Amino acid sequence: EYKDNETGLHVIRMSHVSRLIAGAAGFSELAQEEILHAAPMHDIGKIGISDTILNKPGRLDDAERSIMKTHVEKGIVMLEQVLNDYNLVDMRDTDIMRNIVACHHEYIDGSGYPKGLKGEQIPLEARIATVADIFDALTCQRPYKKPWPLDDAIAELEKMQQANKLDAECVAAVRRNKAEFEKVMKALSDDKKPL
Repeated sequence: EYKDNETGLHVIRMSHVSRLIAGAAGFSELAQEEILHAAPMHDIGKIGISDTILNKPGRLDDAERSIMKTHVEKGIVMLEQVLNDYNLVDMRDTDIMRNIVACHHEYIDGSGYPKGLKGEQIPLEARIATVADIFDALTCQRPYKKPWPLDDAIAELEKMQQANKLDAECVAAVRRNKAEFEKVMKALSDDKKPL
């Protein structure tokens, strides 16, 4: 949030979207709250990425993309350091947080990063965060693109799910609860203050 207001808004929006998906997937109220609070940590490693890459107005080249991908490992190291420094290692929701940070760029077919995990190897909370992260990236303004309409974003998620990239139930939750997702998008749009 301190580096980039858009990143701050992104993590807030995607955490609320993650909570909605978790609710639709049948998670308890407590688990939904844990995901809501853990999901904003997914991109913590971007603190260690140069602003010239983070804020580049166009697409990243291969070298920049390789550097950007290191945010996952950087995030894991940062998270573990904070948990150890503040003696929070055994807190109830730390595994959820670790899973989201470590696996939010993994794809069902194994083509994601950093470990190339497949299917059930990817914790459900990370699969939820992946869909929420992509949903927000599609529906919001970025330096290199305009926001997509909600129906187009859902169609893209479904296309990615059919290509075996995203969890089918998580994507279906977005389609089934479209009105709720639209409310979150409007309440937390770039020109609004966070909840």
